[in-house]
Amino acid sequence: MEWGAKVTETWYRSQSGQIQVADATRHPLPDETVAVWFTDPPYYDAIPYSDLSDYFLVWSKRTLPGHALLRDPFDPENLLSPKTREAVQDETKKDNGRPKDRAWFEETMARAFAEGRRVLREDGISSIVFAHKTTEGWEALLSGMIRGGWTITGSWPITTEMGSRLRARDSAALATSVHLVCRPRPEDAPVGDWGDVLSELPRRVGDWMERLQSEGIRGADLVFACIGPALEIFSRYSQVETADGREIKLAEYLEKVWEVVGRTALEQVLGTAEARARNGAAGAVEEDARLTALFLWTLQSTNADAAGTQDAEAGAEETTDDETEGPATQGKAKGYSLVFDVARRFAQPLGIELPKWEGRIIETRKGVVRLFPVAERARILFGQDGAQALAERLEKAPAGVTAQLALFPELDAAAVPKPKGRGRGRKKIDIDVSDEALEADHKGTTLDHVHVAMLLQAGGRANALRVILKAEQERGPDFLRLANALSALYPRGSEEKRLLDAMLLAVPR
Repeated sequence: MEWGAKVTETWYRSQSGQIQVADATRHPLPDETVAVWFTDPPYYDAIPYSDLSDYFLVWSKRTLPGHALLRDPFDPENLLSPKTREAVQDETKKDNGRPKDRAWFEETMARAFAEGRRVLREDGISSIVFAHKTTEGWEALLSGMIRGGWTITGSWPITTEMGSRLRARDSAALATSVHLVCRPRPEDAPVGDWGDVLSELPRRVGDWMERLQSEGIRGADLVFACIGPALEIFSRYSQVETADGREIKLAEYLEKVWEVVGRTALEQVLGTAEARARNGAAGAVEEDARLTALFLWTLQSTNADAAGTQDAEAGAEETTDDETEGPATQGKAKGYSLVFDVARRFAQPLGIELPKWEGRIIETRKGVVRLFPVAERARILFGQDGAQALAERLEKAPAGVTAQLALFPELDAAAVPKPKGRGRGRKKIDIDVSDEALEADHKGTTLDHVHVAMLLQAGGRANALRVILKAEQERGPDFLRLANALSALYPRGSEEKRLLDAMLLAVPR
């Protein structure tokens, strides 16, 4: 009610205007008559707007009986809100006998964007609000805009969503809405060269990411806000072609955009070698570390200073794909989650194979990828005994035996004594990956070593922790470089950050 009162106080002094209910694909205005075209469009099947509005409409009719705006202008027999022409994906409804499926919705949106282009003056400006949870949703929207004759010139994330709203509670909702800024594309726009577009893309994305980060924009909000400058390069042309005349479709270009954003993020958090790494390139930490860093970077909150602890600890229930609007952290006992579509878009162009890490550092279920918390990794790496058995091995190791950490005891069975007592006959966690496969392929990555040190810290095994830290310092800088990067990426107040910071304090100087 307070928000409603503030709006009323502000707007009642404003110049009066005209409100008209019309079909967005058949606008009543003449050509090139408006200076601004602004829309916050529907997002596929996310919200059944007309059905929801019926609840309020019946009460509004009692307040304003017989008002023209409270009638269906397209169907006089309909006493509720308009349904026939509503631009929404809902297969239970039909338009001229055709179900309102995904294809129908995208075609309708494209016609609406073209109609907006028709009524806007050549020197006019448009803004389109978007905050869909999947990159496919973005691709469909942008494709409709470009086909409709628009050039995307910018994108600004604006914090429009209240954390206290019902939709945001125990849910992974975006903190911002991205406002895409558009201009009419000239009818005589030239054909673009694919090579020129690709050479300009990294610089534009890098400059925009730097600016947004300086203004406090983080994670997924920053990712989607980079789309505007990236699309300006592409959408200012009537079409983009390769040297041999092949037309580049928007989907192919957006794959490059996600790749550039991902590599730029990795360069910021891990370094140049990781940003360029692909298929085990020398000088970079392994694939699982790059995936973890990129995962956590995408999860960062725009309002981290105000909500860091809450973000790390909120959410008593696990998020499903039906209730996820964007990436957000889950309860600390369950790890952190991203919509699979977003994780895949970043991983594939960077050569990161998500199936390879299923059951090791991630778990995919119902369209959501979950990053395992370090407590679950203890069981994955060392069996049910966790890190305690490893600590016993390290503390009993003969002098001069380097730790390379015997992450899997069988790798160094001759040099490190076998644990006694409860370690005998211990049960293994079923992780859908055999010990043999782990020994042959995994063999203890830098991320594994960091997690081991965190687990030793959690168990209070100071002597064993000193052994591993000394061994890692002798081996090279990757361990500490990754540990410091992850410490900066984990949310404030999370258990992982606490363990990392405490472990780093124990590093010999």
